[in-house]
Amino acid sequence: MEFVRAFIVGGILCAIGQVVIDKTNFTPAKLLVTYVVSGVVLTSAGTYKPLVDWAGAGATVPLTGFGYALATGVQKAVEQNGFLGILTGGIVATAAGVTVAIVLGFFLSLVAKSNDKA
Repeated sequence: MEFVRAFIVGGILCAIGQVVIDKTNFTPAKLLVTYVVSGVVLTSAGTYKPLVDWAGAGATVPLTGFGYALATGVQKAVEQNGFLGILTGGIVATAAGVTVAIVLGFFLSLVAKSNDKA
């Protein structure tokens, strides 16, 4: 049942993003920023954590989950380090995911063939 909940919530978040791109003049970059900021705001308001607990990866894998990771990292770092945690918490919380994306992107760039569209 956990997989079904993750699939439904993740699918709904992605479907909302697709509808926004199709029906408005939002660019993918604007939607990316909107989703990440929404994740931060919802986490700060205390409403995203129950969704994460219920849907698991369906709520943490989409871009709103990145905002959730940033916000929870900052919250934990502020509790441990005080004001300095505001600057370091989000970086520490998301460092592994960002590093994996960079390393895999590099290796895929070595394998994939560039195709310029002119």
